Amino acid sequence: MSDPHSLSQAPQNPLHERYASREMARIFSASSRFSQWRKLWIALAESQKELGLDISDQQLDALRAAADQIDLDRVAEIERQTRHDVVAHIRHYAEKAGVGGGIIHLGATSAFITDNTDVLLSREALLVLRKRLVSTIKHLAEFARRTSHIPALAYTHFQPAQLTTVGKRACLWLQDFVLDLQELDHRLETLRCRGAKGTTGTQASYLTLFGGDHEKVRALDRAIARRLGFSAAFHLTGQTYSRKQDTQILHTLTGIAESCHKMGTDLRLLQGVGELAEPFDEKQVGSSAMAYKRNPIRAERLCGLSRRLMTDSINGCLNTATQWLERSLDDSSNRRLVLPDAFLCADAILSLAAHIAGGLRVRETAISARIERELPFMATETLLMEAVLRGGDRQELHERIREYSLESQDVVEQGRPNPLIDKIVGDADFRLSLEEVEPWLAPELFTGRSQQQVEDFLGEVVEGLLEGAEEADVEAPRV
Repeated sequence: MSDPHSLSQAPQNPLHERYASREMARIFSASSRFSQWRKLWIALAESQKELGLDISDQQLDALRAAADQIDLDRVAEIERQTRHDVVAHIRHYAEKAGVGGGIIHLGATSAFITDNTDVLLSREALLVLRKRLVSTIKHLAEFARRTSHIPALAYTHFQPAQLTTVGKRACLWLQDFVLDLQELDHRLETLRCRGAKGTTGTQASYLTLFGGDHEKVRALDRAIARRLGFSAAFHLTGQTYSRKQDTQILHTLTGIAESCHKMGTDLRLLQGVGELAEPFDEKQVGSSAMAYKRNPIRAERLCGLSRRLMTDSINGCLNTATQWLERSLDDSSNRRLVLPDAFLCADAILSLAAHIAGGLRVRETAISARIERELPFMATETLLMEAVLRGGDRQELHERIREYSLESQDVVEQGRPNPLIDKIVGDADFRLSLEEVEPWLAPELFTGRSQQQVEDFLGEVVEGLLEGAEEADVEAPRV
C-alpha cells in the first residue's frame, strides 16, 4: 500500500508548483510567516524595555538567540493539545528562549502577531508585484514605441471599424497597467500595521503594564510601527485591524487581474485572426493531436488565473461586512487561504504578462492583408465628399456606394479581393480616376493621431514613471 504522506500522494497546489515564482512562494511559506512572528515578539519586548518595563538585556538576548530555532513538529504537538496556533508558538518559543521566555507576548493578543504579520507579508509581496508590474510596463512601452507607426484594423464589437496602429492598441493595455502601478503605490504609501492595541483594541493591558501612563501606551504603539517600518499604525482597532484594508489590497490585486485579462483576451483574438502572436518556444508543442497548432497558451493561462483572482477578491468585502462588533473568527480560515493565494495568483499573472509583452510578434503581412480588404469601405466617405465637390449629387452617389459596398462585401466574404474602389472609379458619375484615388488609400492617412498619441503618452507619462524604478527579471513561466 502506498504511503499517503509521500510526495507523490500529497495534494497538488498548482499555484505553488506551476505558476507563482519561488520568490512569492517563499514570502507566504511557513518559515517566513513564523519568522515574522518571532520578530514581532522581539520588537514588542524591545519597545517595552525602551519605555521603561523591567526587561533585561539578558532576556532580550535570549529571545534574539532563539529566534531561528523553530521546530514545526514540536509546535504541531503543542497545538494538538491547546487547539491554538499562536499559543503553541508562544510555548515553543519560550522553551527555546530560556530566561527570555517569561516576557514573550507581554500584554498582547493573538491578533498582535497574526494581523501585524499579515500586513508585513502583504507589504513585502506588494513590493515584489511592483517590480513585475514595472517590467510589464517597460516591455509594453518598448513594443508600443517600435510599432507606433504600423497601421492596423481597429475593432468595435469585434467588427472592423476604422484604423489604429499596433502601438496605439498596446498603449491601451499599457495605460491600464500604469493605473495599476499608481494604485499599488498608493496602497503601499497608506498601508498601516495594527500596532499594539490589546485584546479588544482598548490597550487596557498595556495601560496596566505602564501604570496608567497613557502617553507611554501611545508611544508603544508608535514604537511598534516604527520598528516594523510603517509611518503609522491604525488609530483604532477592535481585536483586529479593519478588514477594509484587506479589501483594499485585494482590489489592488484585482485591478492588475483586470488589466492582464484584458490584454490576454485581446491577444487571443488577434492571434486568432493572425495579426499578433505571443512567444512560442522552439520545442513548444501546440497540441498532442494537431502538431501544426500554435495555441496562445500563455494568454489563455493569463486569463484563467486572472479570473481566479478576480473571483477570490470578493472575500475581502465579505469578511469586512461580516465582522461582529470587535471581532469574530469566521474570517480567519478564509483569510489564510485568500490572501496568500491572491498574491501568488497576482505574481503568476504579472510574470506571464511581462514575459508575453517582452516577446510579442507582429505579423505585418496578415495585418496589411486585412487592411487591404477593409480599407475601401472606410474610404467611401472621403470619396463621396470628393465626388460631391466635383458636382455629383450627394444622395444619389451615397445610394450607389451603399449598393456597391454590399456587392463588394459578398465578394470579400468569398475570399476574393475587394472590388469596391474599381466599381466607384468605373462609375462616370463619381468623376474620379484610379490614379487620383490610390494616394488617398494610404493606410497611415486613416490612423488619425495614433502615432502621436503613443509618443505623447510614452514621453509624458511612462518614461517618468519608469525612471529609476526597479524591475524584475523576465523569465519564461516555470511550466
